[in-house]
Amino acid sequence: MLGGLIICIIALLNKMDYGFLEAFSVLKSEGLTRIFNTDIKASGFFLKQILGGAFITIAMTGLDQEMMQKNISVKTLGGSQKNVLTLATVLLIVNVLFLLLGGLLFLFAKQNGLSVKGDDLFPTIALGGTLSTAIGVIFIIGLISALFPSADGALTAMTSSFCIDILGMQKNTLSTDKVKKKTRLTVHLSFAILFFICVLVFKWIDDKSIIDVILKLAGYTYGPLLGMFAFGIFTNRIPKDKWVLWICLLSPIIIFSIDFINNAEWFAKKLALSEASATSLIQLSDTIFSGFKIGIEILIFNGLLTFAGLWLISIKKK
Repeated sequence: MLGGLIICIIALLNKMDYGFLEAFSVLKSEGLTRIFNTDIKASGFFLKQILGGAFITIAMTGLDQEMMQKNISVKTLGGSQKNVLTLATVLLIVNVLFLLLGGLLFLFAKQNGLSVKGDDLFPTIALGGTLSTAIGVIFIIGLISALFPSADGALTAMTSSFCIDILGMQKNTLSTDKVKKKTRLTVHLSFAILFFICVLVFKWIDDKSIIDVILKLAGYTYGPLLGMFAFGIFTNRIPKDKWVLWICLLSPIIIFSIDFINNAEWFAKKLALSEASATSLIQLSDTIFSGFKIGIEILIFNGLLTFAGLWLISIKKK
């Protein structure tokens, strides 16, 4: 994937007859090199992005057994810390390269009069015949190499978690190995079908910048996980088990309701609300929040709300 990324960047630079510094200068003139948004009311305010991004990383990577296995399997603490810092440095470089590729794709599309935007930009250019056939092949290989390991790992992790934590297969001594294997395969196939349905849903949504939707969903779904983790680490209180699930369901619902009103323009556009409904919703948002927009830091608020809920349903450890 990384090799394909670098090759695509070089191919675009050569096609536009740009050197690296010249390309950077053109990107700057187009306003594509700005890093920090200093508007404190905007959802993209840089501190919101930094804090939200940090906690998304903690929730999506730090609390993921599969993602952290490469670090916790190192023999020494120092080696593990070195591994984390090395991976962080590599990811930073890769992200910069992807941002560069996105900027070059924008310039290429503008030069060639292509009207596509967002997630359609790369496949249109790579497979549209404007670049060589080799670039199209590299694009497909890079896409497969990036997606297959992630999808396979997620599918395996969800199957294992459901079989062990929900069905309690390890504790079940009555079922035979043959029955357990059949159950695992059934669960695995069910999750594969669920994944396929999710793909169809995202296709139906047809959002040209799907990363916005993914980060929004992460703010809702990972909040309870973050809240439970913080509650377990920082307190000695014992929650009442029967209420934990309800807290973890109620918190995202409350956060979604707040976000729906706060980011009225975003939801009105994504949900294709009628003009009257959109106008009413936007007016309500302006009245309540006075133009202040919540960004990806909504994950933090979700986690805090879950933490507070768990505190209310818990008792001190004796």
